Amino acid sequence: MFTYLRPGSVGEAVDMLAAYEDARVLAGGTDLLVGIRDGMPCKYLVDIKGIPELNFLKMTDAGLLIGGAVPINRIIGADCVSGSYSVLRDAGMELANHLLRNRATLIGNLCNASPGGDMLGAALVLGGCIEAVSRDGVRVIPLDGFFTGVKRHTLRRDELALRVVFTCIGGRGVYLKKKRIRGHDLAQVGVTAFRHDDGSMDIALGAVAPTPVLLKSVVKAGGEYLPDAVIEAALAGISPISDIRSSREYRVEIVKHFVRQAVDLLYGKEAAS
Repeated sequence: MFTYLRPGSVGEAVDMLAAYEDARVLAGGTDLLVGIRDGMPCKYLVDIKGIPELNFLKMTDAGLLIGGAVPINRIIGADCVSGSYSVLRDAGMELANHLLRNRATLIGNLCNASPGGDMLGAALVLGGCIEAVSRDGVRVIPLDGFFTGVKRHTLRRDELALRVVFTCIGGRGVYLKKKRIRGHDLAQVGVTAFRHDDGSMDIALGAVAPTPVLLKSVVKAGGEYLPDAVIEAALAGISPISDIRSSREYRVEIVKHFVRQAVDLLYGKEAAS
């Protein structure tokens, strides 16, 4: 049994997190409520969905800003999530189903920190940062370094994740996901690749290590794109396991296939057409 709290402002939410050690933040709740049902400790549930400051999604001079309470379906349908940021929309379309996307949030998917989370790779290759606030002030946390283990991250217990910030970026990304069934399912392997306007490419690999793996400049700016070299770099960066969803060997083969496909899509005939 928990006590339900509904703050009306960021300040109220921060005070609640500081006052109650066993408090948890409810953004979408699609993972949190399942966890609580399964025995996750929670004495206070702090529902942030009604806080106006967390419900904005807009493009500014600083880049794309996505508030902590913005649901995935709103990201998918937003005009500003286009061009270079389209990979966020593409990843969002792979997350669960339409009904769950009405509640699930980008911040929630990131803070759940599942190695196979659909939004993690896109947020990483776009160079995203989380802005978090506590009574100590605002802290900017780059997503490259945010994830520390399976469902573990560097956000402190007393911090509230306000928004994700993506600085202005030029390029094009792709998200490739292997799952067991045609419908909604967790990723067996997820590969997100982003080709920058200077010709360099970053890759994020999901469900193949305890945390998502970000490999920067696997293709150098102005360099030649060599699929075999990119595959070699990808395989050196992962440590897949065998579990109920897939064997280690299968994950390795899918990484090879998806990385080659991503290179072809971003540099090959498909990219030129």
